[in-house]
Amino acid sequence: MKFKALLLFPLIIFFACNPDPVEPTPQEPDPEKPDPQVESRYYPPKNSDQWESISPDSLQWDAEKLEDLYKFLETNNTRAFILLKGGKIVVEKYWGLNITRNAQFTRESQWYWASAGKTLSAFLVGLAQEQSFLNIENKSSDYLGTAWTSLPAEKEALITVRHQLTMTTGLDYNVSNIDCTDPECLEYKADAGSQWFYHNGPYTLLGEVVSRATGLSYQQFTDEELKTQIGMEGTWIKNNYNNVFWSSPRDMARFGVLIANKGKWEDDFVMNDSSYFSAMTNTSQELNPSYGYLWWLNGKGQVVLPGSALKLNTSISPNAPMDMFAALGKNGQFLDIIPSEDLVLVRMGEAPDGSLVPVKFHDDIWEKLMQIL
Repeated sequence: MKFKALLLFPLIIFFACNPDPVEPTPQEPDPEKPDPQVESRYYPPKNSDQWESISPDSLQWDAEKLEDLYKFLETNNTRAFILLKGGKIVVEKYWGLNITRNAQFTRESQWYWASAGKTLSAFLVGLAQEQSFLNIENKSSDYLGTAWTSLPAEKEALITVRHQLTMTTGLDYNVSNIDCTDPECLEYKADAGSQWFYHNGPYTLLGEVVSRATGLSYQQFTDEELKTQIGMEGTWIKNNYNNVFWSSPRDMARFGVLIANKGKWEDDFVMNDSSYFSAMTNTSQELNPSYGYLWWLNGKGQVVLPGSALKLNTSISPNAPMDMFAALGKNGQFLDIIPSEDLVLVRMGEAPDGSLVPVKFHDDIWEKLMQIL
């Protein structure tokens, strides 16, 4: 989805006015809380809508403040909110109308992931590499063909699949349509690897990289790897240049369970390549420490936000646990993974305000949530 610098200006002011925030400090283990490293993980059945739950009371969560969080979410245009602990549902709430506004939003309702779907692409690229269909260190032109950009041949040849995964292609972002994937929209600004900017065009082309490498459509590859393996439904839908994933909130939560378990589902590894998984969910380059392979990383102390080239001295979400990594999308599509708490958070809905990137809203959720846990 397109990010406009003008709409990001209030967010930049918010972070810039807090140049040296106090990062969350690690908490001593609470003896009254279950140890997330010991508690067994739960996986919802692949071919069933059954999903085990656990009550907030059993986790000694603050019920009164939980109700306050629900009110906050509802008044900020949230459609779905799910919290999982060890894979089990602790919170599952729905509000408002579905996308066509002709019925109530339910757990079966479909909603767009927006840029949160980038993390799904990162995982699929890793699977394609694990199966020897591609190598992320190879030139993107090995899969897209030469002249996929308007760059001189020697500059285009510098761009690898890894650069597409890390937003470091060096392509010019001062273009009329940053979502455009046509060669004439993909112009030279800097050598690959020397510039970080949240550029949708080269990201979207990762789907074409996977399709050409595997010989399958992006939808077919997604279904073979995720629908079959974890029971995750969903559809890639073209929206102008963008390729947007749609699913139910529970399907996003299924992906969260898979990621929280480092690519494992029950006794099987969907992703066996632990080195790729680690690279995907850790700092991928020095230009933006808060970015992995299309995942946002918390607790890094510096971040470059979408629509900006300015490095800010803060984390993506100062109120959240430091080890959180997240999928963040337009209008507040969130999928958060918190290993230290064995939590997965899903939020789908419309924008809480006029911003296309509600980073502050995401942090406000965590400010309230940390008072509950």
